[in-house]
Amino acid sequence: MTRVAVIGAGIAGLACALELAERGAAVEIFERASQLGEGACSWVAGGMLAPWCERENSEPLIAQLGLESIPWWRERFPRTVVNGTLVVAHARDTAELVQFAGRTRNFASIDAAAIAALEPDLAGRFGRALYFEGEGHLDPRAALAALAGRLAELSVPIHFCAAVSRAQLTWARAVVDCTGLAAAKSLPGLRGVKGEMVLLRLRDFTLRRPVRVLHPRLPVYVVPRGEGLFMVGATLLESDDGERISARSMLELLSAAYALHPAFGEAHILEIGTGVRAAFADNLPRLTVRGDTVYVNGLYRHGFLIAPAMARRAARAVLEGSHFPEVMDEDTRQQRLA
Repeated sequence: MTRVAVIGAGIAGLACALELAERGAAVEIFERASQLGEGACSWVAGGMLAPWCERENSEPLIAQLGLESIPWWRERFPRTVVNGTLVVAHARDTAELVQFAGRTRNFASIDAAAIAALEPDLAGRFGRALYFEGEGHLDPRAALAALAGRLAELSVPIHFCAAVSRAQLTWARAVVDCTGLAAAKSLPGLRGVKGEMVLLRLRDFTLRRPVRVLHPRLPVYVVPRGEGLFMVGATLLESDDGERISARSMLELLSAAYALHPAFGEAHILEIGTGVRAAFADNLPRLTVRGDTVYVNGLYRHGFLIAPAMARRAARAVLEGSHFPEVMDEDTRQQRLA
């Protein structure tokens, strides 16, 4: 039985550990935080499984990995909801909707009546929208807990408060490093991209699916969490400071939610959160091999969307020596080809 250590218990680390354990490896996870989700950008993620919407500002590879990941989520997390994404724009921003449509795929252009049928509480608010029927979403915190539970069933321990290095893991045949920005010294070019979110509670208002509101300066998304909870987010700031949200960002997120529907003016603010995503210059993920260590990193804003597909590749790289040129950096490609 191959013994593998996974460093990091965010979405990438848990997905990699699960893929390895399901393939028969003996896995242990090491997490420097004291509990699941603490300090991880996974904890404040939107949880949108939107491969086609992400085509608007990403390479086709992201859609490819995302489409592969959605069935993975539905099998391992039954609370995954696949009922589409709705993309809207206010009348003054109609040009944004046209541009978005030109950069994406697999949607239906719908009118006000169809919008009202999909989202009754948005009736009369928008005259046109794009509907991406095959997309989905999940609650990131519940999903992380479910993966941790499945790993426990497979006898995979998670060691918290465990900041470890490869030198301390002499028992492991291989190490999978999923530490995000903390791996910057080993992965040149890795940078931090800060995201900010607000969690709101609003009774007597319902959304069934994520709604993206386009705007030339700050497009935002509103994701339903159930039981009157809504996550509002979208900011992308070139920063590795994940300690605080700016007043400007807070105002913009709340204003966007209010513009989607005035009912959000009565919402209760439950939580304000920030997270720093690790990204490379091209915003594409990397599977990097350094000796017996495999780095899974650079998932940018696509963590829950592409982590399962990246985990599958990482597990096969560790256990089978498989080569995946579409996600491997040049040094790793040359190493594998040699």
